[in-house]
Amino acid sequence: MLNKHLHNLLFWVFFFLTFCVAPLFAASAPITIEADHMTSLEEENSVLFTGNVDAAQADVRIRSDEMTVYYTAAEEGKKQEVKRLKCIGNVEITRGDWMGTGEVMNYLAKERKVILSGDAKAWQGSNLVSGDTIVYYLDEGRSEVVGGAGTEKKPGRVRAILTPQ
Repeated sequence: MLNKHLHNLLFWVFFFLTFCVAPLFAASAPITIEADHMTSLEEENSVLFTGNVDAAQADVRIRSDEMTVYYTAAEEGKKQEVKRLKCIGNVEITRGDWMGTGEVMNYLAKERKVILSGDAKAWQGSNLVSGDTIVYYLDEGRSEVVGGAGTEKKPGRVRAILTPQ
């Protein structure tokens, strides 16, 4: 029985490394993932990492309190693919000189875009932009920032601090 559970755990770790994280990062570089705990949720087609999650490959690094990977259901003749990745709590993603933070991050694999929300901030070098939501397009190297709903007295706004070079 223990051997079967160990086999399942090793399968899901291999699956996660090969099919879940690789599409987010550069395909040929080694992947390193550390967390306090990992749970495979087969019925939900997901893998959950919790506690000090730290994933890195090439120039991309993601840190968060919790990371869930959602993948397509197994079908005969088709490989399983990542649909999305969701990080919750103290999210930080870096790529080169770009860094984004927020309380929640969703990565949509098909579109290859990162969506940060909840006091979202992004830095490119010494420049800072903040808003309610930041969308970062990995393949294009561009981002969009949306202000929050705000209040009647103070509408939500995007804020940018640009440092002349």
